[in-house]
Amino acid sequence: MLKRINLEHILFLDIETVPEFATFDELEETTQILYDQKTNYQRKGEYTAEEFYDRAGIWAEFGKIICISVGFFKMQGDVRKFRVTSFHGEEISLLKEFKRMLESHFNRPQHVLCAHNGKEFDFPYIARRMIIRGITLPFKLNLLGKKPWEVPHLDTLELWKFGDYKTFTSLKLLAHVLGIPSPKDDIDGSQVRDVFYEENDIDRIITYCEKDTVTVAQIVLKLRNEALLVEDEVISV
Repeated sequence: MLKRINLEHILFLDIETVPEFATFDELEETTQILYDQKTNYQRKGEYTAEEFYDRAGIWAEFGKIICISVGFFKMQGDVRKFRVTSFHGEEISLLKEFKRMLESHFNRPQHVLCAHNGKEFDFPYIARRMIIRGITLPFKLNLLGKKPWEVPHLDTLELWKFGDYKTFTSLKLLAHVLGIPSPKDDIDGSQVRDVFYEENDIDRIITYCEKDTVTVAQIVLKLRNEALLVEDEVISV
C-alpha cells in the first residue's frame, strides 16, 4: 500500500525535453530520413517531417533533456519540509549530476522514484539519453532482470488508473479534480521548445518543471489522504 512507503524514501521528479537541435535543417540527412519514418503515423499526411520537428522532444532518439527537477521530504518531528532542486545546463553534465545524486542519496533498496507518467516517459527517457551519452545507468534506472515488484518506480498516473489501462489523465487534470493548486500558471509542455530556443529562458522552464515536481508530491499526499503541502513547507535549493 502507498501508505506503507516512508515519504522520505521517495524521490519525486519531472523532466523537460526539447528537440536535440533548434531546426530540422541541422539534422544530418540520415537522421532526417529516420525522423520522417518515425513520425509518419503521428503526422497522418497533414505535416511534413520538417513541420513536425517542433515536437521531436517527446522522443529520446531525437530530443534531449534540458532540466530534471527533483523533490524530497524531510521530516523533523512534526515539521514537514519538501526540498526541490533542479539539474540543468548541457545534457551530459546534468545527467551525470543527476546520477551522482541518485547514487549518493537515493541508492538504498527502500528508495523509489516517482513521476507522473514516469514509467512511460520520464524514467525510460532519462535511461535512453544516458545510454546515448555514454553514461552507465544507475541502479534505480537499470531494470534488466528485475521482476515487476522489484522495479523501484512509482507513477501517479498508474496509481490513479486503479487497473484501468484505457485512460490517460494529465497532471493538470488530476491536480484539478483532486483540489490541488494548478501548476500550469505560466507555460505548458507545448511551449517549452520555444521558451528554450527562441527566448533562451531556462529559468522560466526550471520554475515550470519544479512546480510540476511539487504537484506530483501533492498527488501522492492526496492519495495517502494526508494534508497537502503549503507554501512555506516548500523550499527551493
